[in-house]
Amino acid sequence: MMKSNNIGCTKKGEKQQLLESNYHVIHKLPPGDSPYVRAKYAQLVEKDPEGAIVLFWKAINAGDRVDSALKDMAVVMKQQDRAEEAIEAIKSFRDRCSKQAQESLDNVLIDLYKKCGKLEEQIELLKQKLRMIYQGEAFNGKPTKTARSHGRKFQVTIKQETSRILGNLGWAYMQQTNYAAAEVVYRKAQQIDPDANKACNLSTCLLKQARYVEARSVLEDILQGKIFGSDDPKSRIRVEELLKELEPFVSLGYTSPSPQWNLEDAFLEGLDQLINQNAPFRSRRLPIFEEISPCRDQLAC
Repeated sequence: MMKSNNIGCTKKGEKQQLLESNYHVIHKLPPGDSPYVRAKYAQLVEKDPEGAIVLFWKAINAGDRVDSALKDMAVVMKQQDRAEEAIEAIKSFRDRCSKQAQESLDNVLIDLYKKCGKLEEQIELLKQKLRMIYQGEAFNGKPTKTARSHGRKFQVTIKQETSRILGNLGWAYMQQTNYAAAEVVYRKAQQIDPDANKACNLSTCLLKQARYVEARSVLEDILQGKIFGSDDPKSRIRVEELLKELEPFVSLGYTSPSPQWNLEDAFLEGLDQLINQNAPFRSRRLPIFEEISPCRDQLAC
């Protein structure tokens, strides 16, 4: 009888372990019962973001998976409209994280700066990320990295990452209404990895500088399907909206003025070097990161 009970207990214990194992897999929870694991449980299962933040703090202070705890906590804080607090948390505790985690933390910071409208900080950090690519330090020195989106993993190349960062930099300049600088950056981004979304943004920059013919020419490339993403419904809608805005000027034969911006030659030189190098270019002189001088005689419509 005793033996039968022991067998029953063993089977029950094995079943419980299997259920717990499956539970962790289903909810993508790490194994164990540490502060970080409990934080992820509160975040993903209990749907208790404030409770998760408290537990993430405990994980950071306990040295439990600090890389993941700090990044995940910042993301949850952003969702709870506590972006300013998340920025300070990353700045204060990133020195406890590994070198490999710094790039991911920078990406989170860029999103936080964007949410808070901190354009200068966003631009500076984007330029810093370009500097890392320029010096061959991005992706921890590897040619590709694994990224995640909607639960799926995929490989990102240095060129794709450079184009993405330039696109974000262009968008930040647009928010500052610095359309001349944004134009330059978007043109370089399109040389690396062109797509319809960045083309629409480039067209907008040209439109804002009263360079209507050039703006329409960029949109024509999308209409003719020459650029990746040209068949995307959202891009098509944006093209139609921009064409309507351009039509009065183009139909009247309005002559576009010459570009009225004055950018540092070193800035353009650095972008060209970054784009054209097959291998990471290492140099003490990094002209791409010279400050852009103020744009002169910029036209706004």
